[in-house]
Amino acid sequence: MDRRERLIARARQGYRLAYGVEPTRFYAAPGRVNLIGEHVDYNDGYVLPCAIDRETIVALGPRSAEVKIPRMEAVALDMGDMGTARDSFDLVGKILPGENNWQNHVRGVVQALGRYGHRVRPARIAIAGDVPIGAGLSSSAAFGVAVALAVSEYSGLNLEPTTLAKVAQIAENDFVGCACGIMDQMASAASTADHALLLDCRNLQHMPIPIHPDLAITVIDTGLRRSLTESAFNQRRAECEAAAAHFGVKALRDLSPEALKAGYATLDQTLYFRARHVVGEIARVEPLAVALAQGDTATLAAVMHEAHQSLATDFDVSLPQIDRLVALVRDALGEAGGVRLTGAGFGGCLVAVTSRDALPAIDDAVKRYNTNADLPARADTFRPAGGAAPIELD
Repeated sequence: MDRRERLIARARQGYRLAYGVEPTRFYAAPGRVNLIGEHVDYNDGYVLPCAIDRETIVALGPRSAEVKIPRMEAVALDMGDMGTARDSFDLVGKILPGENNWQNHVRGVVQALGRYGHRVRPARIAIAGDVPIGAGLSSSAAFGVAVALAVSEYSGLNLEPTTLAKVAQIAENDFVGCACGIMDQMASAASTADHALLLDCRNLQHMPIPIHPDLAITVIDTGLRRSLTESAFNQRRAECEAAAAHFGVKALRDLSPEALKAGYATLDQTLYFRARHVVGEIARVEPLAVALAQGDTATLAAVMHEAHQSLATDFDVSLPQIDRLVALVRDALGEAGGVRLTGAGFGGCLVAVTSRDALPAIDDAVKRYNTNADLPARADTFRPAGGAAPIELD
């Protein structure tokens, strides 16, 4: 069995053990790695994520016809004792948050579909995934989009990827309590295989950007974990909003570098640094997209180095261990590609975009880092994947 077949088998078995019957349908949504455009989505800017071949799979089947009260039942196979966390809630009346994040992704998705005027059919679902949790690869977005796709398709709704992404984002904002933007959910819902996704986070217009066949995308898991709702993520968003309000613009996307520089003297220093990162990061998206399509590793190296420095100093979301690992990989690569922190920060992963010939250099740098690391890092090369879709089984 390959990776996906093993994951489907686990979802099928978990469903069977939880409900005593076989599931009738399967759905999947991928995690993502962001290549450039960090902390830009909630500032209405441009981003360039890429879906990866790690995913959340939902096994689904109908509830018993003998049960009169319409309910949704769910089991999360990666959560709780023995990986069998359970939840059940009525589909009639107000849906209230549950006790933990995974429940609130499910409940929030159903509640958000109701906001769009959609009714969800009663169902039983089992959820399993292989996106590393807390690593900055959007396991939460994959979870939410997979659930949104499963329950909406089963209910005959046939929603567009953009709507699926909005539904999953509402669940994360309002039920889970993370003030995330739309990038992660859009990458999970709307990506094209072998491409990155150039996304305008204001109007959600998007286009696939081809990834040159000579390039490889490597994700380096630092082993350092964080939870967005317990981190300074929401604080960073509030700081960006305060900076935008100071300049009288709707979002930092609307702030020019010239206006930012002119306002230095009147803006709180911390807010100035946060705004400088966002304004600079938006400007880095187009050059990196061009370099990605052309296989220009020297430009990738320069732009990604600048992006990491900005995350570490202006946005203050890196850690000393992460900076050390980035430096080791960057020195090993030279102009063969770039590396930077990816995701919200405060732990998680690095992303490297390099020539395929440079992959051994990344492995060597990670080995050097691990000789003095409390938590070992691990490098994996991922295939750019397509977005959320039903799984057709033979």
